[in-house]
Amino acid sequence: MPAIRINDVDLYYETYGEGIPLVLIMGLRRNLEWWHCQIPALSKHFKVVAFDNRGAGRSDKPDMEYSIPLFADDTAGLMEALEIRDAHILGISMGGYIAQELALRHPDKVRSLILGCTSCGGSRAVLMSEERMKKFTANEGLTPTEILRKDMDIYFSDGFIAEHPDWIQELIEISLRHYQPAYAFFRQFSACLKHDTAERLGGLKVPVFIMSGDDDPLVPPQNSLILKELLPSSKLFFFPACRHLFFIEEATEFNRKSIEFFRSFDNLP
Repeated sequence: MPAIRINDVDLYYETYGEGIPLVLIMGLRRNLEWWHCQIPALSKHFKVVAFDNRGAGRSDKPDMEYSIPLFADDTAGLMEALEIRDAHILGISMGGYIAQELALRHPDKVRSLILGCTSCGGSRAVLMSEERMKKFTANEGLTPTEILRKDMDIYFSDGFIAEHPDWIQELIEISLRHYQPAYAFFRQFSACLKHDTAERLGGLKVPVFIMSGDDDPLVPPQNSLILKELLPSSKLFFFPACRHLFFIEEATEFNRKSIEFFRSFDNLP
């Protein structure tokens, strides 16, 4: 698929399947290839649109200030360019930040919303523990491959890592393709630090389903409980003994729940 010019940057995107649109929004520094466990299943039911956020993957990476509202406007602009009036939205981690802003800034574009391993940000966000943060940021002198291997226990349960070395290797290879330069990571990360929707989420009118691993050290599961508090009519589900990439570790069940949720608002047989 080609890139398309949105808000003065070229955004790389891919589309799969037919039907009611479903837009996938990936997290910090990752590219659309991280949806490889979702796209085959979801595209049997929806027209799936996956793309790389500015600063990641095959999209442009301008060295300028990024923000979550800017990412949300990029997403809305992409939808407009593809003549998508409205869509179901699935956002993971930073993609969940973007999905929240999209629903708040462009409510007419969102049919329903799944928020995975994410938070409302701001003063109510529950951060990674100090011990984990030290390990996560202890990257001096390490190669990109060594950093990825070091951090796999943040993303996956110990059992999954031990039992699926082939999956771990595949994720490393995916991560190394279209590798994000350091300045672009800093720009995305700085945008994440400013994310705060806590005082505005009460205005959301769309159906919301919150999912997370119950052992996520990167975005602790307390954040999902806070989102549920701010969105009392939302659904909430924790995947037992899963960490940040619960949607890959438990892909079959995550996909099933996502399809069931989205289809429940489409009046489909």
